[in-house]
Amino acid sequence: MMTRFLLAAVLAAAPALPAAALLTDEQNTISVFHDAAPSVVFITNVAIGENAYMDEYAVPQGAGSGFVWDKDGHVVTNFHVVQGGDAFLVSFDGRHQMDATLVGADPQHDIAVLKIDKPVDGLKPIKAGSLDHLEVGQKAIAIGNPFGLDHTLTKGVISALGRQVQGIGGVTIRNMIQTDAAINPGNSGGPLLDSDGDLIGMNTMIFSRSGSSAGIGFAVPVSFIKRIVPQLIKYGKVIRPGMGVSVLSTGQKYYLIGDRDGVVINQVESGGPAARAGLRGMRRGPGGRYRLGDIIVGIDDIPVKDFDDLFNALDRYKVGDRVKVRFLRDGRERSVRLSLISIR
Repeated sequence: MMTRFLLAAVLAAAPALPAAALLTDEQNTISVFHDAAPSVVFITNVAIGENAYMDEYAVPQGAGSGFVWDKDGHVVTNFHVVQGGDAFLVSFDGRHQMDATLVGADPQHDIAVLKIDKPVDGLKPIKAGSLDHLEVGQKAIAIGNPFGLDHTLTKGVISALGRQVQGIGGVTIRNMIQTDAAINPGNSGGPLLDSDGDLIGMNTMIFSRSGSSAGIGFAVPVSFIKRIVPQLIKYGKVIRPGMGVSVLSTGQKYYLIGDRDGVVINQVESGGPAARAGLRGMRRGPGGRYRLGDIIVGIDDIPVKDFDDLFNALDRYKVGDRVKVRFLRDGRERSVRLSLISIR
């Protein structure tokens, strides 16, 4: 009996064992989450309808994530998160919702900007990073609101860089980041972060037959976001560089010349750079039949096989840049140099 009392006394007097120490990687993940989570928001997309009595009613038609861009209340998200919405609600904690207005959108890169209608104190903008030192294999952290569960963190690695993914804007989004960090419905528009807590991309879509994460997710690179978001805030749209031409659709081109590479110029804008450089569009020949215009096959050293190639080739430049346009005329390749103009 005495032995039992002595053992109990010894155990009571012994110092408590320390909790298991966190690994360095765990400490980093926790730090990134605590620093970035206040910048991540939950977005509800609302459609406004009318009943038979002309009374309006709101119908939630989708939800996603976003992140604070600046202290003025601008919030960045995916275009497909806000697509078709008449009103938008932004929440920082999943409960208290604030009205927001759509400032501008770029469907071709699946980027949109909202602005919270009323001033909010203490907004914490996300830290925008860079792709300069991004490597396959480095840690990637996604924060968002999958299935409506606010401020959910998932972790993985950068699986690949430079992916091409079919966007909802009719062209491919290039230079996408692929990650195995779990991305599920509701994560769209949320930030993808590196181990410094810097924004490296915006979670956009998953490749999955079930609709849930299958370890293949894609994010719009931060380089696109840093270039496009300021334009959406300032102009409400993206200012794109162009040559002053209109081109035939894929179907029209196929009807005329089949599955040949290149983009057929339909019309050349009078007084525009293409006109001044001597490029030709479709024109009527003898008997009223249309004659083929010049066929663009390259911009500088970038091959152009179709409209998607042309769009993404020009997307590398800015208004005022001079480019070499390579084209076919009567089966012979030629080239001209011209300065790109705004086609906003």
